[in-house]
Amino acid sequence: MPTPPSVEDLQALEQAAHDEGFQRGHAEGLAAGQAEVRRMIVQMEGILDSFTRPLARLDAEVAEALTDLAARIAGSLLGRAYDGDPALLADLVHEALDAVGAGNRDVELRLHPDDFGMLAPHLAGLDGVRLCVDATLGRGELRLHGESVRIDGTLAARLQSVLESTTSHANGRAGDGMP
Repeated sequence: MPTPPSVEDLQALEQAAHDEGFQRGHAEGLAAGQAEVRRMIVQMEGILDSFTRPLARLDAEVAEALTDLAARIAGSLLGRAYDGDPALLADLVHEALDAVGAGNRDVELRLHPDDFGMLAPHLAGLDGVRLCVDATLGRGELRLHGESVRIDGTLAARLQSVLESTTSHANGRAGDGMP
């Protein structure tokens, strides 16, 4: 007949079973806890993303509104400057025509109605240039259309060109475009 285990043997066996159960429970609990932490991190990232997307959209809207405001202010100031000295606008027109080049003079020059009336004496005698009134343009704005060229001399386009030039100079590159 086998000898029954001693009290010490039973206690050692109970402790070993307890330790093994504790280790299994700890490993399962740790894995479950890690899975819960990962789930919470994903949830928090989703919440943060939902906060940053509207802010990025708002940044773009504010930048667009500021650019529009700057163009309106510039337009108001330029309109007054051109009224005081029509030669300033005539110089801008000549700069645009020079950008097209001497060999490409079959172009259409579109101007705001007030600018058209003011500039007509300054632009008389330009060969190959059709002058047109364009009420969609603001004071001090122009568009020049030719067979192979289009120049957008609107304030918004000129302001964008200046902003891009400033940005590219800040980044170490030279910008281009008509200010």
